[in-house]
Amino acid sequence: MATEVKVPTLGESVTEASIGELLKNVGDAVAVDEPIVSLETDKVAVEAPSPVAGVIKEFKVAVGDTVEVGAVLAIIDEGGTAAAAPAAEPKAAAPDAGVEKAAPAQAKEALGSDASQTLSPAVRRAVLEHGVDPSTIKGTGKDGRLTKEDVIAAAQAKTSSPAPAQAASAPAPAPAAAATGERREERVKMTRMRQTIAKRLKSAQDTAALLTTFNDVDMSAVIESRERYKDLFAKKHDIKLGFMSYFAKAACLALKDIPGVNAQIDGDEIVYHNYVDISVAVSAPNGLVVPVVRDADSKSFAQIEKDIADFGKRAKEGTLTMEDMKGGTFTISNGGVFGGLMSTPIINPPQSAVLGLHRIEDRPVVRNGEIVIRPMMYIALSYDHRLIDGREAVTALKIIKEAIEDPTRMLIDL
Repeated sequence: MATEVKVPTLGESVTEASIGELLKNVGDAVAVDEPIVSLETDKVAVEAPSPVAGVIKEFKVAVGDTVEVGAVLAIIDEGGTAAAAPAAEPKAAAPDAGVEKAAPAQAKEALGSDASQTLSPAVRRAVLEHGVDPSTIKGTGKDGRLTKEDVIAAAQAKTSSPAPAQAASAPAPAPAAAATGERREERVKMTRMRQTIAKRLKSAQDTAALLTTFNDVDMSAVIESRERYKDLFAKKHDIKLGFMSYFAKAACLALKDIPGVNAQIDGDEIVYHNYVDISVAVSAPNGLVVPVVRDADSKSFAQIEKDIADFGKRAKEGTLTMEDMKGGTFTISNGGVFGGLMSTPIINPPQSAVLGLHRIEDRPVVRNGEIVIRPMMYIALSYDHRLIDGREAVTALKIIKEAIEDPTRMLIDL
């Protein structure tokens, strides 16, 4: 009996998606609710599961296709039998001295096979860039799928391990690109998420009157506090104490005192919020996503850290949902984890402000008339000048700075 697998409901106001990955091949056996297709919407990746147990008879779509809700993705032969796997070729008695040199070719061959359908665009690019054979790498993603990090780790391991000695009579061939001076280009279609990110960021620039104000923060007190309590914190709450919870709570103080920074423009009206839902920028395989820590103003440090850690884990696995992204009254983006010294972040519409964090580095500063070395961080607040005046923006950033430099303020709501 043939059963159709259709595009599931994708969320409020989302009517179409792009085919990101085919997670199975024709002839593969599938279980009930086992994902067979990964769909990319404007914000998240959604997996389409098989409604029955059986064998994949046919795919009706290909990677990159745009499909609407209810469209047929595949046909499942319910109760069918999977095709027998081909017999494995016998292994060579001795290691082949040309394995390392053949790696880029093997990578291309592997990507040219049907197996490439199970690799995301980011993973395929990494495989080509690093010249590794994806069939030899054990995936750590969901259901054992390869991630970009898996490919990079395999490439680093290959580089660090000694190559097998070559026979004296067989000189090593020069790399093809070096011998021919080949210049290569790769043209990859933008994912639906990347297209949406591009449109939204450009729209923010076109619509809002963007301005950024800067300050610097002495991180000494927070670092000392974290070092003193991190072990007890981890033991009690089963989560690491990071810097993001400090900045989230500091931002809540600022947004409470300067409500315009937590507001948004809706037509000719200003919408003020008596709650703080903080969107936290998280790096995902297909781009930057901003899941929301809801009611951050009423949550503890531990709960905020748990929420952020969960978002990071699910972003890497591609299991964030549309509900995780909805709402948000203010955004925090931490470019410091990538080594950024300073930036002018762009607001996340319809929000009116975003806080940018950057790397911590020792710098000379003046304290009590003496030059001393302190761990300093530049912080930036980009805001919509149509709603937020410069005085309000500078004051909000100053409140965040003072709370970080004296964390006791966050305990006594000062």
